[in-house]
Amino acid sequence: MLNARTTLAAVVSAVALTVMSGCAVVRDQQTPGAYIDDAAITTAVKAKLVESKQVDAGAISVETLNGTVQLAGFAKSATEKAAAETLASGVKNVKSVRNSIVVRP
Repeated sequence: MLNARTTLAAVVSAVALTVMSGCAVVRDQQTPGAYIDDAAITTAVKAKLVESKQVDAGAISVETLNGTVQLAGFAKSATEKAAAETLASGVKNVKSVRNSIVVRP
C-alpha cells in the first residue's frame, strides 16, 4: 500500500512539473515574462485589426515573438496589407513587424 502511494505521488509530481514548465515558456523565449508580454502584444494587435474598417481581421493571423509581430494571411489589396502593418506597428511594445500577408483579389 505504501509503495503504491509513493509511486502515485512520484507520477503526479512528474506530470505536474512537465505540464507547468511546458506552459510557462515557449521555445526561443527567455522568460515567462517575455511570453506574457508577447501574448499581450498579440491581443492588442488583434484588437486593433478587429476595430479597423480597413482590414478583414478574420483573414489575418497574428503571432508575436520577443516583440516582433508576424502578420500572415490574405488581403484584398495592397492598401489593406499596408494598413494591417501600420496598425500593428502602432501597438505599444512592438519592436518590429514582419508582414507576410499575401494580396489575393
